[in-house]
Amino acid sequence: MHVAGRPSDEERCAFPQPVARPATAPDCPSATPPGRALVAAPADASPIPPSPAQLDGKAVFWRNRAALLFDRIPLPLLFCDAHGTVLAANHALATEWDTLPGRLSGRNALELFRPSTPGRLHPLAEAVRLRRRSRYPVEVSWTTANGADRFGEMTVNVVSDEPDASLNLLLIVRPHDRPATATAPAPAAAARASALEARILALAAAGNTSARIAGEVGLTADGVNYHLTRLSRRWGATNRTALIARAYVNGTLAPDTWPPAPAGGPRPTGDR
Repeated sequence: MHVAGRPSDEERCAFPQPVARPATAPDCPSATPPGRALVAAPADASPIPPSPAQLDGKAVFWRNRAALLFDRIPLPLLFCDAHGTVLAANHALATEWDTLPGRLSGRNALELFRPSTPGRLHPLAEAVRLRRRSRYPVEVSWTTANGADRFGEMTVNVVSDEPDASLNLLLIVRPHDRPATATAPAPAAAARASALEARILALAAAGNTSARIAGEVGLTADGVNYHLTRLSRRWGATNRTALIARAYVNGTLAPDTWPPAPAGGPRPTGDR
């Protein structure tokens, strides 16, 4: 029987019916309003300090980022203790002596660079003694692995991790451009690659990735890419294929040899 004013059974089925919700107490809301915490913190509560594990994790993260940036900067960099003993060097600096960065550790910065005016080091020594953090520019010269004399400006930065921590020196070298004079190296000399560069080129010619080459020569992948980029700029090559072709044309790699090998070196006995 249909009662006037009430929907019939057919009308009830034609519209969605409201879902019954369980009754809740007035002081116990069924849902937390957006943007509000489920449990309110006391008004005078202070933020929870990070745990030692969280602090150590952040320190490792930023130290790894700093080390990566240190390796990728194209300027020669040295990180030394307060006495000038090398603690770390980047690839750009190690390339000046055709060596690996790790082989420079333990040497003194004054063995690598010669100050043009030794008296400029006196304010630096005084700053270290007084624990004064500042920077000091010094004109320097040095002799590269192939016997060429180079000149530049070294900025010595006195740094430390904390106010009471031991002082360190961050040395940033900005080489001066070589003057275009009659004593400039001949084109053949500019095309010459170092022993390390020739080995990297041979491994690249064999189709190895930068990571595989890094494992073979004792560098990081970024270090390998640094040397390949440096050679590409020197020889005017636009990509790795063109760079390898240039290495064969200028005699850096031995022709008719597989796997590829540097010219003048021992010939490989078979495929790798």
